[in-house]
Amino acid sequence: MQPYPPRDNGFDPTDIEANKGMAIVAYILFFVPLIAAKNSRFAMYHANQGLTLFLAFAVCNVVLGILPFIGWFLLPLVNLALFVLMVLGIINAAQGQAKPLPVIGAYTLIK
Repeated sequence: MQPYPPRDNGFDPTDIEANKGMAIVAYILFFVPLIAAKNSRFAMYHANQGLTLFLAFAVCNVVLGILPFIGWFLLPLVNLALFVLMVLGIINAAQGQAKPLPVIGAYTLIK
């Protein structure tokens, strides 16, 4: 019995097991894996997802914070949606998967 679904994403299973913690941290502090696990493709993938999520948080909070009334109404809803994406990313990292986040996961900022 395999502990995780089959990995057809091209990541080395030993890299995944060794850097799963760094991948989880990437969604909270995206720059930590950039420093501590810079040789891990798996950690770098999740650091990219964490950076994209961070930028989405920053842009949405600035833009919606400036807009009166509509922005103030939408800001909590957008923050909740982005928080759900963060939780999904943490779950994927903890399960050893490298699935892109919905909506924002297609962007690659870190190579």
